[in-house]
Amino acid sequence: MAEYKTKEQKRKFYNSKAWKKIRPDILKRDNRECQECKRRGDVVTDTNEYSEKAKRKKIQLVVDHIKELEDYPELALDAENLQTLCVNCHNKKHGRYFHRFVWKPNKWAHDERW
Repeated sequence: MAEYKTKEQKRKFYNSKAWKKIRPDILKRDNRECQECKRRGDVVTDTNEYSEKAKRKKIQLVVDHIKELEDYPELALDAENLQTLCVNCHNKKHGRYFHRFVWKPNKWAHDERW
């Protein structure tokens, strides 16, 4: 069984023919909609926006492993372990927050004012 612990191992997996074959199937199965947003009653779908900087279509949706690839390599290509997520939900799931979007509590809110 393959291991996916390092960036190189993961990159090799995500560039593999097997991954490139199953990814469009999962997007189609999920109607190209973010499944997390859908659970909340929102609809986020893929767009055809083009990024001039990256010289490619902007990524709006990703196919995510429900049980992490690193921890469960045997489920790497299991369709039941894959879901479509928008980039925002995917980043939240992995704890990747950007400071301009994160609300920070006022650390002085409970101090005495004088």
